[in-house]
Amino acid sequence: MLESTIIEIDGIFVGTAIVLTNVVGRRFYATHDSVRALHNVVLPDLSSLRRRVTSLFRAAARPAP
Repeated sequence: MLESTIIEIDGIFVGTAIVLTNVVGRRFYATHDSVRALHNVVLPDLSSLRRRVTSLFRAAARPAP
């Protein structure tokens, strides 16, 4: 691991974005159950990873109709 960035949404720690050797982009290490589906997903940059994680986290938090 070369570097990692904590990802928090609304003050809740949901995982880290990890830069690895020989991998283009950032790999997501999920720590919160609501974003577990994205565990080990690699996206090209930190901003796209944050958007995807935030979207999944907020969708899981929405009450069912």
